[in-house]
Amino acid sequence: MRLFWVNNSMIIGELFDPASKGYHNEKSDQSTLKMSDSRKTRLTLAHLNQLRQANDVRKIEHERKLKAVSKQYTPPAEPGAALPGL
Repeated sequence: MRLFWVNNSMIIGELFDPASKGYHNEKSDQSTLKMSDSRKTRLTLAHLNQLRQANDVRKIEHERKLKAVSKQYTPPAEPGAALPGL
C-alpha cells in the first residue's frame, strides 16, 4: 500500500482502510453522547489497557518509519558507489 499524506498527521489510506489492530475496537465504541448524558464517563483499567496498546502500536510504527528514513538518507558505503562512470 502506498502512503499519501493528507496533512502532517493523517495518511489518506486511513480514510479508506480499516484501522490497524490496537487502534480501534468497534465492539467497545461508545463514543456517541446524547443530550441526556450528563455524567462524565469513568476511565477503567480496560480503557487504560487499550490506550497503552494503541500507544505501543504507534511507537512501533514510529520506529519503523525512523528506520526507513535513516535507510533512505544514509550515505553510500564507497565514495564512488553513488555515481558510477563519473
